Amino acid sequence: MTIEEAQEAVDQWIKTIGIRYFSELTNMALLSEEVGEMARIIARKYGDQSFKESDKKLNLEDEMADVLFVLICLANQTGVDLTKAFKKNLFKKTKRDINRHQLNEKLK
Repeated sequence: MTIEEAQEAVDQWIKTIGIRYFSELTNMALLSEEVGEMARIIARKYGDQSFKESDKKLNLEDEMADVLFVLICLANQTGVDLTKAFKKNLFKKTKRDINRHQLNEKLK
């Protein structure tokens, strides 16, 4: 699935299953919540915290998909073409960082 197809799939889901988009502010809050759930798993799996019994049911793949879903909702609501935006952002990063990481002694 392309990013464009994902944006269309989310839009169709919202219009048929979800009834309508939540407000942009609500979706921003939901995005923060989903990122927090993803961070919780990463902190426990790759960081220093241990899993609580209630954390063991959490799934990193599912939480990442939740983040992506809400981000796509926000893009659709605000008229952002994520394919164009991502290409533009990658170009910006490439131009800005062309030698930066190769010259970073911390990465060697």
